[in-house]
Amino acid sequence: MSKPNDLVQGTLDLLVLKILDLRPMNGWSIGQHLKQLSSDVLQVSDGSLYPALHKLEQEGWIQSEWRQSENNRRAKFYSLTRAGKKQLQVESGNWDRLSGAITALIRLREV
Repeated sequence: MSKPNDLVQGTLDLLVLKILDLRPMNGWSIGQHLKQLSSDVLQVSDGSLYPALHKLEQEGWIQSEWRQSENNRRAKFYSLTRAGKKQLQVESGNWDRLSGAITALIRLREV
């Protein structure tokens, strides 16, 4: 049985793209925003987040640069690229179709 914090495969990419659409952030901040914006329902481990960030960067959807964080530490900040903004639209449309289909199936009633 799945737990509430399990993510549908591929959903993490969409969520990271959406969060980075708000503003550039470092990995720790991305994880915290995901947790806060979902009212602690969605949490992602470093072991899932950082490979996802690496993959998104390889795809050309995000870019990174080293900067000082809020607490004066050197951190890698990620931001959405133009291609990432386009991919966010694609992924959002796919999510809308998938979630709509699942919702329709869950709400089915036997007649």
